Amino acid sequence: MARISAGAVPSPNIWNWPAVYEIENAAADHEQLIEQAMGRVRPWDDATFLDLGCGTGYHLPRWASRAAQVIGVEPHRDLVALARRRCRRLANVSVLQGAAQAIPLPDAAVDVVHARWAYFFGPGCEPGLRELERVVRHGGVAFVIDNDATRSTFGGWFRAARPEYDPSGVERFWSRHGFHREAIDTCWRFRRRSELDSVIRIEFAADDAERILDAHDGLEFDYAINLWWRSY
Repeated sequence: MARISAGAVPSPNIWNWPAVYEIENAAADHEQLIEQAMGRVRPWDDATFLDLGCGTGYHLPRWASRAAQVIGVEPHRDLVALARRRCRRLANVSVLQGAAQAIPLPDAAVDVVHARWAYFFGPGCEPGLRELERVVRHGGVAFVIDNDATRSTFGGWFRAARPEYDPSGVERFWSRHGFHREAIDTCWRFRRRSELDSVIRIEFAADDAERILDAHDGLEFDYAINLWWRSY
């Protein structure tokens, strides 16, 4: 088994610092507003649920509490091992190594797909979108969770660090491919300042991170999300 699946787009944050990314996952969206919005569109009770780019499997037990079957797909072999260990006692969860452009599942295999900050970032992800069309059953839904860089404290940090990013172009891309958008206002809330500092330092280049941390006090910040979704 290759350490990284062919064609995978690197995720330096979780690939290089999986323990810090666990802190990030725990800090994000305490109220589970993302899941609530997903459930209003397409509940996954008794469904076959695919978490694409599942990382260490942080969200897999949550999906497994309602879905009939949960499949995690992750391109990084070491993270696959961590996800399998996390879910080893959950009979309805399996974790496979694979990339979004070559999902290791047969046609029409799943009802719901969840991709959170993984691969589907707008222009360039067309091969993955073709795979979604292949693996999602008729009547199923794919959800893509991404930053809304047009607003929120984090959005301002993101725009300053990546001035080349074009939020309007990304929105046009998803609309062109038949996706709907729901804007979600949430926050990241940490238990201690050292945790917030460590997360910012894996999400931004060193100079940007230091500028952000020097200017920001406290243990939380507001965070805007775009939930993109499409029915098949």
